[in-house]
Amino acid sequence: MKATLALEDGTVVEGSGFGAEGLTQGELVFNTSMTGYVEALTDPSYAGQILMMTYPLIGNYGVCSEDYESDRIQANGLVIKSLCRKPSNWRSKKNLDQFLREFNIPGIEGIDTRMLTLKARNHGTMKATLAVFKNKDMPSKDELIERTKKQQHISDIDLVDKVCVRKPKFVDAKGKYHAVIIDCGVKNSIIKQLTLRGVDLHVVPYDFPTDKIMNYEPDAVFISNGPGDPARVTQTIQTIKNLIGEVPVAGICLGLQLTSLAMGAKTFKLKFGHRGANQPVKDFDTGRVFISTQNHGFAVDVTSLKETGLEMTQKNLNDGTVEGIQSRESTLFAVQYHPEAGPGPHDTYFFFDRFIQMLEHR
Repeated sequence: MKATLALEDGTVVEGSGFGAEGLTQGELVFNTSMTGYVEALTDPSYAGQILMMTYPLIGNYGVCSEDYESDRIQANGLVIKSLCRKPSNWRSKKNLDQFLREFNIPGIEGIDTRMLTLKARNHGTMKATLAVFKNKDMPSKDELIERTKKQQHISDIDLVDKVCVRKPKFVDAKGKYHAVIIDCGVKNSIIKQLTLRGVDLHVVPYDFPTDKIMNYEPDAVFISNGPGDPARVTQTIQTIKNLIGEVPVAGICLGLQLTSLAMGAKTFKLKFGHRGANQPVKDFDTGRVFISTQNHGFAVDVTSLKETGLEMTQKNLNDGTVEGIQSRESTLFAVQYHPEAGPGPHDTYFFFDRFIQMLEHR
């Protein structure tokens, strides 16, 4: 199959298609990790986006369902330099081409991903259209560019509702503590890290009412990661407002942004976001610098934290953006990076230990 990728600035690149035949659209974003394409594709935070891996060879270790971060591929499409069709890995159950076909996701290979990454760094993330067809069915370049320009901006799309649970579910760790996760697109690795530490979980939809959350009598409420513009998730923001001061609250990624908005801070869209497993973060309390896994396109405006009762506890050493917050008056803390890794370095597993300490001293 032939494949064409068109960007909103008029850039068009042609390559070879793999995965499903068809046309898909989304915000083109790049991930700098050398591994972890399975986890990235199944991460709900990539909903509404076309994922581009900057590492040139993708697919060499195949696909293993144990690495899924949700029950399906969440990204709208995949862009890579070179596809490995014959993986070598005893855990692998299928190759990447088969994986994309299974979930009806188009992919393109054989293009200059370095050029596209530099373009995104200079211009910022752009809307994109990916078409994978046999020659006779391929739309014209002009048609693809026009389709791309007309598609919705990611800040105009409600994405959390597309990736969260439909009804509450219970995860029994036979543990000492019990928490409610407000699911805005939670990763399996987050649930795993909490249950490994003996936390029973009720996972509820993002718009689950506050009174029903409190009926579970949780030791804490956890706000998950998820896709899209945090300012659109108004139901969760209101729920957090209701919960603060009533029960300990913690959050990851989108969870930090929603918690900040609930406390009166503001968020903004980053030029090209943080997506990869090599982001340096400094902790103010210890002075320690650690390497983190990240996946977000929005951030909290640090100047807006004034008068909110929140303080910045960690920052990104690349651009100075907010990586950690805590409340000065209540039991609340959150981080922007992904401490569960999945994939990535394990430097930040201590986040979950701190969560347990908060439960022990509540």
